[in-house]
Amino acid sequence: MPGTSVRLSKAGAFCLLAICVATACIIACNSRQPSQAVSADHSDSPSSAYPLAVDLTRVGKYPSETKSGAGYFYDDVLEYRVWFYPEGGGDDQYEAFAQYEQALAFSKATPNSEEPLVLIRQHQWIDEPEPGHYIPRKGERITEWDVQWLAGSKRNSDSISDFMKHPRPQRH
Repeated sequence: MPGTSVRLSKAGAFCLLAICVATACIIACNSRQPSQAVSADHSDSPSSAYPLAVDLTRVGKYPSETKSGAGYFYDDVLEYRVWFYPEGGGDDQYEAFAQYEQALAFSKATPNSEEPLVLIRQHQWIDEPEPGHYIPRKGERITEWDVQWLAGSKRNSDSISDFMKHPRPQRH
C-alpha cells in the first residue's frame, strides 16, 4: 500500500545483513579470476640467447589470458613466463621475466613448473585456419610461443610477402 513503511527489528535487520553478506561471498567465490603473475623480474644481464623484453617496466603487467602459438613472425618480445601449479592446489600461476635465462633458472628450481614460454606481440602475422592455407593478417595480437620459435622469426618489412611466396611448414 503506498505511503506505508516497513520497520525491521534489530534481529531482522541483522538477519537481512547476514543474508546480503553471505550472497556477496558466494558470488565472489564463484567468479573465477584469470591467473595473474605472482611476481615479475625486471632485471636483465648484458647477454642473452634470446631477445630481452621490449619494455622492462611492463613485465608482469600483460594479461594472463592470451592467444596461444601461431603467426610465424613476431614484432616484440613482451616477457618470458614460467607457469607453475601450487603444491597445495589452486589456480595455475606464472612468474614473469624480462630475460629468458632467468625464466629458465626459475623453471628448473621450481617444483610443478613448466618450461619458459615467451609472450610476444604481433602487428602482422600469418593465419593458418587449416593446414597449408595461409592468410596474412594485420592488427595487434598478443600470444604465447615456445621460446625456440623466436629464432629467425623477427618480422621485417618483407617477411610476410616472402612467406606467402615460399610458405614453410607449421612448427611443432
